Amino acid sequence: MPMKMNDQVQARLDKLKKIKDSNINPYPYSFKVSHCSDQLQADKEKLLDSEEQISYAGRIVRFNRKGKMAFMHVKDEVGRLQSLIARDIVGLENYELVKLLDMGDWVGINGNMMVTGRGEYTILAKEITLLSKAVRPLPIPKEKMENGKKIIYDEFTDKETRYRRRYVDLALNDNVREVFYQRTKIIQTIREYLCNKNYMEVETPVLQSIYGGANARPFTTHHNSQNMELYLRISNELYLKRCITGGFSRVFEFSRNFRNEGMDSTHNPEFTVLEFYEAYADYNDMMTHFEELYAASAKAIHGTTVITYQGTEIDLKPPWPRLTMKEAIKKYAGIDVDSMTDDELQGQLEKTEIELKGGYLRGLAIQALFEELCEEHLIQPIFIIDHPKESTPLCKVHREDNTLVERFEPYINGWEVGNAYSELNDPLVQRASLEEQVERGRAGEDETHPLDEDFLLCLEYGMPPIGGVGIGIDRLVMLLTDSSNIKDVLLFPLMKPE
Repeated sequence: MPMKMNDQVQARLDKLKKIKDSNINPYPYSFKVSHCSDQLQADKEKLLDSEEQISYAGRIVRFNRKGKMAFMHVKDEVGRLQSLIARDIVGLENYELVKLLDMGDWVGINGNMMVTGRGEYTILAKEITLLSKAVRPLPIPKEKMENGKKIIYDEFTDKETRYRRRYVDLALNDNVREVFYQRTKIIQTIREYLCNKNYMEVETPVLQSIYGGANARPFTTHHNSQNMELYLRISNELYLKRCITGGFSRVFEFSRNFRNEGMDSTHNPEFTVLEFYEAYADYNDMMTHFEELYAASAKAIHGTTVITYQGTEIDLKPPWPRLTMKEAIKKYAGIDVDSMTDDELQGQLEKTEIELKGGYLRGLAIQALFEELCEEHLIQPIFIIDHPKESTPLCKVHREDNTLVERFEPYINGWEVGNAYSELNDPLVQRASLEEQVERGRAGEDETHPLDEDFLLCLEYGMPPIGGVGIGIDRLVMLLTDSSNIKDVLLFPLMKPE
């Protein structure tokens, strides 16, 4: 694609030519950095007293040149610092380069620290090196003081443009970069928690010949040399369970999953899930892990379990309350499903304008009523436990009620933020359950679990009791960073082509 030209781009290209004509490489291979901006601030007094030579690099975000002197603010990953470039110090040839610099260029500065007459901590440049000439100007926000407050007029405010050109968004907006620093810290906190509990991190396939581990539509692809249809994984669950059968007692993976479904403020077709599985545990043990992981992540970011999300205060401190799905329907919708016949339940579905794809099943009707009538009320952390048996084929039947399974979904802010089971490990029951899923798919359900013969073979070799958890990392990050859209916590979300 040819470069889109305008007057500013052309002016920068003209400067680039002059730089090259002066036998200066505008894109050198490296630059040795001795200090970043926070180190220079932390060692301020020492560096002023010693006049130690430093080297600093970053992007020019403010530039004012007049006559034989120039001031520029150079921004690195953690902050910014002013630099003073005087022709009499850097020399005529180096100062000629300074005249050809623009906002957005990357530069390296060698010099020592000083304080200007106005009291600003500044790098006194001995030499300046161009590290990358930006031939397209950044849409730099304008700052203005009004009534003692700094007001920022940001030309780069269209959200869709920011998502498409995240590199510009990150360069301009410190608060956007901070979200992704916090995302990394959350993942590191979770990893540390699990490793301290003797979990082992593993990697499982993204390309799968049979997708599984969730009820969702997959993306398909084709392997040319093997002439095979393959699927991008919708979950890594069945592979992690294979690891438990093989003898690893505790495993986890941060899994990039792909589901061929709709997009909205909390759903993206490509997303990150943490799944972890523990031998000899059940869903009660997993609830403890879940709430402790959330609390640890909140403390890592905010120093407390109390967060504010879109103006609502939420306390993530364990233990979280537990409510069965039927109790939730009774509490929030005033409906006692146990006292209703199937005809009455179907009537309630029609009244609520709920349509079950693939035909009526009592358990799916109960689940649909819960999702439609209760989820919006679940603002503070809560575990919704003991789901209808028809809701999943991979979970053990409840030990006290064979119409239910030992499953929980945690809810915060009206969102389902995870999923967990006492995992089914009876190979005969599992086969019957998956075969039922196949039949339900034939009957018209559009999201059913396929039959995975190799996974069933794995169970036949013997899998111990397991507790398993899936946590939506993107929603966790949204909550802890007060982000209203999942695209705000994905560096490069899926966008339609322009």
